[in-house]
This record gives sequence, structure tokens and C-alpha cells, in this order.
Amino acid sequence: MNLKPKITISGGGTGGHVFPAIAIANAIREIRPEAMILFVGANGKMEMERVPAAGYEIKGLDVVGLQRKLTLANLAFPFKLFKSLQSAKSIVKEFNPDVAVGVGGYASGPTLRMAEKLGIPTLLQEQNSYPGLTNKLLARKASTICVAYENMDRFFPANKIVLTGNPVRKEVTEIEGKKQEALQFFGLSADKPIVLAIGGSLGARTINESMKASLDLFREAGIQLIWQTGKHYADEIEAFISGKNKEGIWVNAFIHRMDLAYAAADVIISRAGAMSISEICLVGKPTVFVPSPNVTEDHQTKNAMSLVDKQAALLVKDVDAVQKLGSGIVSLIKDKEKCVALGVAAKKLGKPDAAKHIAGEVLKLVEKK
Repeated sequence: MNLKPKITISGGGTGGHVFPAIAIANAIREIRPEAMILFVGANGKMEMERVPAAGYEIKGLDVVGLQRKLTLANLAFPFKLFKSLQSAKSIVKEFNPDVAVGVGGYASGPTLRMAEKLGIPTLLQEQNSYPGLTNKLLARKASTICVAYENMDRFFPANKIVLTGNPVRKEVTEIEGKKQEALQFFGLSADKPIVLAIGGSLGARTINESMKASLDLFREAGIQLIWQTGKHYADEIEAFISGKNKEGIWVNAFIHRMDLAYAAADVIISRAGAMSISEICLVGKPTVFVPSPNVTEDHQTKNAMSLVDKQAALLVKDVDAVQKLGSGIVSLIKDKEKCVALGVAAKKLGKPDAAKHIAGEVLKLVEKK
């Protein structure tokens, strides 16, 4: 047995990559407390703050993504990519890990590419039902590919795939017995249903516009609302509701206690990012997904359909949401049997031990080496 395994974990850019990466690191440390873990992230991105706050060392790369539109930034992309590859090579050679883990995001590509070239076993963690180009390329030489959805052998070699689910933060999905605390936290009533509308930390314009269009409808139906606007839309929404009756409405740019938000919610409205779906399955609440149309290969729709096809969630298209979402929510809340059925079906799809499972796969590669 390797007495002190050394592992790099690379990726980030958004909470959907950073928090799973930290969850994997924590799970590795639970099994092997002596493990040496080094994160590699992108300079200027959130992982450069969040990872040290979680107690781990991180090194940054000057790396950016390739823009899909023709921009001046793309002219500099080859030079930044070359620089990031050289920096990644130096970091990997100096640390000399037993295994390199990639969770997606800007820094994952260069770091795993250099690890592969140096003969270091690599493990990919693919969160979505439709992988991006970088992971498809890295999969060719990866030792193990941990996935969250079935039928991923359409994209990856079947003999490398392990179905683990997506790792989520335990503190976010542990909601048992927290309903009363949640009601007090949000200042809401126990005798009226509660809708939770979330569009990510930055916000989702369509969900925000849909909530603006639905406030009167919700009030008439006796529905309360926890509304996360995202920081990009906070001022706009605050101005919109400033002259309105705010009873039964909690609005903020960000929800710092997502466990309490999930505990309070009777129905959830959400984008269909991979981590949001994983959390929602674990809390087992009826959900209406409004997939973002502004993502690679429309992967959020594919993510959502993996639940919809199993009668574990509902879907409203982004283009229809402002007109249809509010009335659809009112109808769903009135149909208690449907709400229960959706929640139960979603809960069955949850994988609470995903981080531990992935950590086990990482440590298997350590021992093989």
C-alpha cells in the first residue's frame, strides 16, 4: 500500500465544478487522512478562493476557454493554451502525483493532458449526460471515467466507465427535520405551499422574468416564494418588487443556506445543470426544470430529460417559460399525488455516496500504480 498517496485534482470555473472537486478531496481524506492533495485551477476563477477556504493547496494556470463566436480573445487563445500546458507540466512534474483527477472546467484539460503525457494514471469525472469536447479527447487515455448518467458508452469506452453519480456537499442535502428552522429563516408561513426558484449564483433571466410574471398568480393561489435572483439580476429584481406587497416572498441574490431552502420547498423551479439535478434527486422534491438554451450541445435539456423520461421531474422549455411556468406550478401544487410521485421517483435516482465511490476509484488507481 502506498503510505502517502499524492493526488492532483484539476478543474473549476463555476461552483458546479469546484464544489464536487472539494467533495471528492474530502472523501479521499476520510478514507486516507494522510493523502497529499494538490488542486490546479484557473487564475481569477472562484476555485482560487474556495479551495484554500476548504483547507487545500491550489496552484493556478493562466487559461481561458475558446469563445464560440469570432472574437479578438480567440486570437490569443493558442498562446495562452501553450503557456497553460507548460505551466501544467511544471506543476505535475514537481508534485509527481500517483493519480491526476479532472472534474471539468478550464484547468482540467491542460493538467490531465500533461499528466497523461508523463505516464500518470488519470480519472475523469463527467457530470453531464452529454460530455464536452475536452473530456471526449481526454477519455482516450484516461484510466477511469466516473459518470452520473446511464448509456455514456455512446461517448466513452465502456470498459473505463463507472456509474458513480455526481458528488454533492453533504451539508446542502441534509434537510431532515429542518422544516421549522427553514420557515423561520425565510420568514414564511407553515400553512401555505412554498415554491423555490433558483437559477444559479449568477442568475437565469428566463426564470426571473417568469417569476415576475407569476407573482400575482402565486398570491391569488396562496403560494409563497423563495426567489434566488442571482447577482446579475439582483438590483433589477429589487427595483421590480420595491413597491409590491412582499408578504410570503423572500428574495435575494444568493441563498447561503441551500439546505434550508430545500427543506422549506414544496416545489422547485430550476435550471438543469448537472449539480442542481444531483442535489434535487437527493432531497427528493418535485421539480420543474427550465433548461438553459445557452449551453454546449443543449446538454441541460438532455440532463433534465434523464429525469423526465423516468417520471421524476417536469420540463418547461426556456422559450415557453414566461407564459406557461406560473400556471404550470399552480396546477402542480394542487395535484398532491403528482407532487408525491415526482419526489419519490427523483429520490430513487439520487446517489448519496457518489463522492465516496469516486474516492474509492481514485485510490484503486493509486494502488495499481
